[in-house]
Amino acid sequence: MQPASLARRLAAEGLGAALLLAAIVGSGIMAERLAGSNVALALLCNTMATAALLAVLIAVLAPISGAHFNPAVTLTLLKQGEIGAVGAASYIVMQLTGAVLGTWLAHLMFGANVLQLATHVRTGPALFFSEAVATFGLIFTIFGARRLPGGMLPALVGLYIASAYWFTASTSFANPAVTIARALTDSFAGIEPSGVPAFIAAELIGALAGGAVSAWLFGAAPHGAAPNGAAASFPAPSGGSTPR
Repeated sequence: MQPASLARRLAAEGLGAALLLAAIVGSGIMAERLAGSNVALALLCNTMATAALLAVLIAVLAPISGAHFNPAVTLTLLKQGEIGAVGAASYIVMQLTGAVLGTWLAHLMFGANVLQLATHVRTGPALFFSEAVATFGLIFTIFGARRLPGGMLPALVGLYIASAYWFTASTSFANPAVTIARALTDSFAGIEPSGVPAFIAAELIGALAGGAVSAWLFGAAPHGAAPNGAAASFPAPSGGSTPR
């Protein structure tokens, strides 16, 4: 398989981020409407939809773009020399754009106002620390799972996110693009905008730590594997090339 063009890689990142946010926000709206005042049930429904679609998106889009969908992942790979600065910047722009569009898509599907600002306050040291832990664990999972055979990475990342929804006090945003987009929805998934900078700072700290520990523990990333295996093709696009 020939390496995907830059246009296709960027389209995959934008589309993946958009569908991920549509799942996060849309399932949150649906869960809140159907679960009534049962917050635990609503969170469980939100968790299942998000984790399931994330696994699907990684499986189908990793051979094209590497399926980052997350600036923290992209920046970690930039630091480790697996993607160039221009490619990383382009990916992040598309991730942010797709995430916002996906949030608006969810609003349209549920007949809500497209333009919103969240009022759900998520702040405090415990939540910020939770975001650092959640992102550390995500990076650790990715770098560990992509060394395993059989395309296990999509399922393992989905399982990690499902777990982190529940073992972290913040419900594991673990993604700066997701955090920004969730500030634009006054729904179950929302985060009041004043909490966004601290969440993102914590996520980046967690990603930095996760990348450092993973590089030390797992060593160099495997390269040159067949592009039709999601674990092998993540994070490099098909053919093992990285956008520069």
